[in-house]
This record gives sequence, structure tokens and C-alpha cells, in this order.
Amino acid sequence: MKGPVHLNALRAFEVSARHQSFSSAAAELNVTPAAVGQLVRSLEEWLGTPLFHRGTSGRSRLIPTDAAKRALPDLRAGFDRLALGLSRLREGSRNGVLTVTVSPAFAAKWLLPRMERFHERWPETDVRLDTSLKLVDFTAQGVDIGVRYGRGSWSGLVSEKLMDEQIFPVCSPAWIARNDRLKAPNDLSGKALIHDLSVDGHLGFASWSDWLRRAGTESVDARRGMRINNSAAVLQAAVDGYGVALARSVMACDDLAAGRLVQLFPNVKWTSELAYYIVYRGESVSLPKLVAFREWLIEEAALAQ
Repeated sequence: MKGPVHLNALRAFEVSARHQSFSSAAAELNVTPAAVGQLVRSLEEWLGTPLFHRGTSGRSRLIPTDAAKRALPDLRAGFDRLALGLSRLREGSRNGVLTVTVSPAFAAKWLLPRMERFHERWPETDVRLDTSLKLVDFTAQGVDIGVRYGRGSWSGLVSEKLMDEQIFPVCSPAWIARNDRLKAPNDLSGKALIHDLSVDGHLGFASWSDWLRRAGTESVDARRGMRINNSAAVLQAAVDGYGVALARSVMACDDLAAGRLVQLFPNVKWTSELAYYIVYRGESVSLPKLVAFREWLIEEAALAQ
């Protein structure tokens, strides 16, 4: 059997075994049932053994033989590897899709407002954003590059620091106008605090308790206030005048620059133990579209400092 025909026959066999039907396999492969059947029969003739027990009553079902069942896991793994190899061939150009993973909040508050500048420079590269709070498997999910927040160490990935950040309270200009006696952190006592639950319980993530301790105040009850499980929504609640949020400078930079938020108590300095990192697989370091996006991220981060 010639190579391409052989692969087509193996594919027809695998899909038929999965569906236990030539008709359903034909629908997936976008060919006729007769074509699928012919490919499977040609494979059986070449092997000199049947691959299915054909049903004879009721709705005909294809039941793989014992030998076929033993072979199917290896065939499926082989097709997965072929698909991965094809995707690697496509990666060698700036054309096509670049898959980027970031958190939903980082996408909303920092990346998306800047993406137009990337598209202007590299119009031939389409970006697909994968926004998730969970750490994704770059190989299994076809991710090219990402930005993660943490200490800079993730298994199987190269990481490069993109941005450090400061931690400080923020509120809207309207809110501070209604509460103009805020001269020191102690003055937050009895005020509405907005808590970010999306980072709650993670070692190194800033909380109101941590900031108040650093500010040297014990008179503010950090247990009270509004709790929101999305960092972007926390800042929006502050913009809308619901209280004081504990901001991360990278997330809040555009709102501060636009005057939607005001930083409180700038004399209390706190650089987070965590930072933003560019992450990618080591074997992808020279891909043109990844290199372009990585360099653009670094430029944008420098502008935002």
C-alpha cells in the first residue's frame, strides 16, 4: 500500500472503530460511507485479517476484533503526534494564529487596551486569547506564549520577568471627595474596603491585612467590606465609587493615568514579591510570531512603567 493511501485507510479504520459505523465515520471524514468501507476493506486485505465483527441483526454495528482493539491506542497516539507535527510546521511563519494565555483580569485591564498596536505592526498575525485563571498545558492546548503572575518558576516553561508591581489602595475621585479626611491609613477605619477573592489564599498575594500591617495600623478591621472574585471587577467597583480597593499597579495603571482612580497614602511603599512573567516552551523560542509578540510585550511594559 502506498503511504498516503495507507494513512487514509488507517484513519478510516480508527474513525469507524470509534463510531462503530461506516456512516458516522463518513460524516466525520466528509466522504461517503462506501469510500470509508472500501478503505477499511483495503486495509484488511493488505493485513490478511478482518478488523471488525460485522453486526447482522437490527442496526448494523462494527465491533473491532481483539487485535484491532489492541492496535487502536497506538494508532490514536500516532494521529495525535501527526497533528502536533503539522501544527509545528505551521508555527514557522508570522502568518496564522498566535495563541496567548493570560488571566481574564490581565487581559481586560492591561493587554486588550494595547493589542491594537500589535495588530498595526504585525497585521498578518492573528491572536487567539485563552483567558483562564487555571494554568494551561501549553503543548496539549496549543498555546504559544503567555503572561503569568507569580514567582517566575513553572515546570516545562521558560520564564522572563516582564514587570514588577507596587501594591497600594485606590479609590475614585468622587469617593475621596466624600471622604476628604483620609490623611493616614488609620483613617480607613469604618470605610468600605473592597477585597479581591481571586487571589485569596495564595502565598505571596497581597491582602488588606498584609497592607494594613505594613502600614503600621491596627485600628482598621480588614475582615469587613465587599468581596469580589475578579481583579478587574475589584478595580471597577472602586471606579464606580463603592469604596477603597487594594490595587496592583500593573492592573490599575490605565485607570490611574486616566484619572478614574486615585492612589491613597503614596508614602507607604510596597513592591510585591510576585511579578508578571512572559512564559513559553523552550523549543519555541525562535518562532517568528512568538519572537514578535515577546518583543512587543517588553516594549509595552517599558512604556507602562
